[in-house]
Amino acid sequence: MSAAISEAVVGAEVAPSPEKKKIDRQTTSALLYLDGISVSFDGFKALNELSFIIEPGEMRAIIGPNGAGKTTMMDCITGKTRPDSGDVFYQAGTIDLSQLDETEIASLGIGRKFQKPTVFEMHTVEDNLLLALKNDRSVRAALFWQSSADQEKRIDQVLDTIRLKGVRSRVAGGLSHGQKQWLEIGMLLAQEPKLLLVDEPVAGMTDVETMQTAELLKEINQTKTVVVVEHDMAFVRELGVKVTCLHEGSVLAEGSIDQVSTNDRVVEVYLGR
Repeated sequence: MSAAISEAVVGAEVAPSPEKKKIDRQTTSALLYLDGISVSFDGFKALNELSFIIEPGEMRAIIGPNGAGKTTMMDCITGKTRPDSGDVFYQAGTIDLSQLDETEIASLGIGRKFQKPTVFEMHTVEDNLLLALKNDRSVRAALFWQSSADQEKRIDQVLDTIRLKGVRSRVAGGLSHGQKQWLEIGMLLAQEPKLLLVDEPVAGMTDVETMQTAELLKEINQTKTVVVVEHDMAFVRELGVKVTCLHEGSVLAEGSIDQVSTNDRVVEVYLGR
């Protein structure tokens, strides 16, 4: 196991057998950890023995230059890409996500927001959230579905969180870019995830919207684990969380924003560009 993983696993042994590894990985407290993940595409190594840990209730910022492996990392977590080698463990090491498909992983409480918002533009804000609610998806349930008081209460809570209660009846296509980003985050929250993967949430936002998004994510982090991939360093600084910098598919540096931003190698391959 990698050094990062070894530190998080209580009583782990050197070079354990496969059976022993299965026992050891279940002793970790981590909600999510990647252990030696490698992925290649046509000879290009997108991930190279990538290992890191996300604890329950943590918010982590992931930074790095284009091609560093950030998107492929999220693809491996969500089942879009299967690693060539390594493991993606979830829920204190009890589940190996690398053996599951996208639907199975989503049902475990892992939600992903892509960089470009994908909302139902012809529907209202409220209807977008209703469509996203965690409900019975059977044909019978769909035929006889009607919103309940609990669902309405849940919608109100999400609208409060994403700052869109005042535009709940507006068609989503009429929202600003920043509001569409918040609505998509709200659609993830409506599914009651344990872990949110958020890809460049402030791309294209105004400075005011960027700061509001930082506050929104910090509020969400009070009850959810959040991983944020972002290039905007002012936004990352505003989050005030641990930062992991990727380069060529591996962890280059990890620590506070001040520690990472003054790391010579990070400056050389990323911040200095």
